[in-house]
Amino acid sequence: MALRERETSSSSINDKQEQNCSRVITIVFLALFIDLLGFALILPLFPSILDYYSQTEDGFYLSLQRGVDWFAVMVGMPPERKYNSVLFGGLIGSIFSILQFFSSPLTGAVSDCLGRRPVILMTMMGLITSYALWAASRTFGVFLLSRIVGGISKGNVSLSTAIIADLHSPKARSKGMAMIGVAFSLGFTLGPMIGAYLAMETEKGEVFYLHSALLALMFAVADLIFIFFLLPETLPKEKRVSSVASGFQAAVDLLSPLALFQFSAVTRGKESPSEENLQNLKILGLAYFLYLFLFSGLEYTLSFLTHQRFQFSSMQQGKMFFFIGITMAVIQGGYARRIKPGNEIRAGKRAIMLLIPAFLLIGWAANVTMLSVGLLLYSFAAAIVVPCLSAVVSGYGSASQKGRVMGILRSLGALARALGPILSATVYWLAGAEVCFTVCGALFLIPFVLLGSIKQQTKEE
Repeated sequence: MALRERETSSSSINDKQEQNCSRVITIVFLALFIDLLGFALILPLFPSILDYYSQTEDGFYLSLQRGVDWFAVMVGMPPERKYNSVLFGGLIGSIFSILQFFSSPLTGAVSDCLGRRPVILMTMMGLITSYALWAASRTFGVFLLSRIVGGISKGNVSLSTAIIADLHSPKARSKGMAMIGVAFSLGFTLGPMIGAYLAMETEKGEVFYLHSALLALMFAVADLIFIFFLLPETLPKEKRVSSVASGFQAAVDLLSPLALFQFSAVTRGKESPSEENLQNLKILGLAYFLYLFLFSGLEYTLSFLTHQRFQFSSMQQGKMFFFIGITMAVIQGGYARRIKPGNEIRAGKRAIMLLIPAFLLIGWAANVTMLSVGLLLYSFAAAIVVPCLSAVVSGYGSASQKGRVMGILRSLGALARALGPILSATVYWLAGAEVCFTVCGALFLIPFVLLGSIKQQTKEE
């Protein structure tokens, strides 16, 4: 009788914990989706914004343009306006990623001490400031400042993964990481469409990006209110690090790329992971970096390839990225979130192997059908890898280290996204699309082999 009562009590506690996990996952998904909708509004407007500052003969813009022109001549890129926009946009994107590289571990470390809720609210305040600056910008200097403030404040994404990492059950963490992937896919699919539509609806005398900037600002304010009222704190006081100083000391390690790959910030203090688990973390971090380094580079050169080989217009490129985004959202919502705990690495390896034929098909595509098949494989694989690796990494580290662990992972991804496009664009224009996509596609074997060398986690830290 007593045994049955204990079992009933244990079952009701588990049900309650599962309900709490589902509620947190839903809130994080919605908050991130609203955030990414606002963030992605600007993406289709970049070429027009650059043209706008070029026509106004903004001094700061023209000085940066000379640097972009020098790089274009160095790699033998044709002097076309379309290519210039993609290259300049890539430069601004790299600056944004470098800032995320610095901010993600710092916000993660602070949240390990103060809790997730107050820090994510602070990052939202930063994003509100960023969008307000964009709406008010009439010079390229103020516009770039808005992107810099936005890059520094984008630590909310790594905090979202830290909140999911705080969840007690591996199954909930795996599902949560997949739902973060769905939020990204939907945000980056719908956001650009809304941004492009609002730019067309501009009235005479208005700056064409004003409506998009104001909508992004509204999304950020709505997100702040939503998080303030609905997001619970997932890191209890007793599980936090004792002082911000110890968190920051660890975060300083993360500003050195070498220490970042070593996961040095997690080795401090009594709760350092076992040697085997630390070795697994290092391998996972390196595999994640190499995967995103290669992937982001080839993703960036897609715009060059489709314009050069198939003469895709901006609208056709928009439709292509819409197709990719919808496919990824369907795969993440239908398949990725159902991957059982313990199977993530196997699923990630299968997806990485799919990327090799995907990029070969894209690089050697002689017609749009061949390109479409390559893009379908690419979308399927891209939907799986990051959520799976994030779910695996979230199982490492103690409760008071999750912010730093996920901050490191996000930081490695930001560094990869800053460097990948520069290298890929250089190889693309010096050696051609076929060589670029073949060589980079074959290099995906390295993260594949690295993931195969990971041993089973000895215990959850």
